[in-house]
Amino acid sequence: MTSDIWPKELRVSKDRRTLTVTFNDGLAGILPAEMLRVLSPSAEVQGHGPGQKITVPGKRNVAIAAMTPTGNYAVRIAFDDGHDTGIFTWTYLRTLATDGTALFAAYEQELGAKGLDRGRERGGQAEGGR
Repeated sequence: MTSDIWPKELRVSKDRRTLTVTFNDGLAGILPAEMLRVLSPSAEVQGHGPGQKITVPGKRNVAIAAMTPTGNYAVRIAFDDGHDTGIFTWTYLRTLATDGTALFAAYEQELGAKGLDRGRERGGQAEGGR
């Protein structure tokens, strides 16, 4: 899998709550860990076929635990809630950098329609999971 677009820099913030991606064409994006987690390209989130996508609630406080390069086309992102099967291709990271706000808004609508939430704050911890 090759692409004309690749990240020049991937930088995790000190608090591990955001990933800044700067692409070779100059586009840059700040991607919240919560968005990366709930929109993970993993089968655990996306399912194995049409109609199997999971709406993941309660991830407001999730953080990036680790990142591992995968070939020259992607990075595997592990989160502090144990999720570590998402392989984020450069193309998908670029999609999140350009369309992430709209994709996250759609996620929030899905949560509401299913009676779920991002995780209420209480004493610095998210209720109902991280």
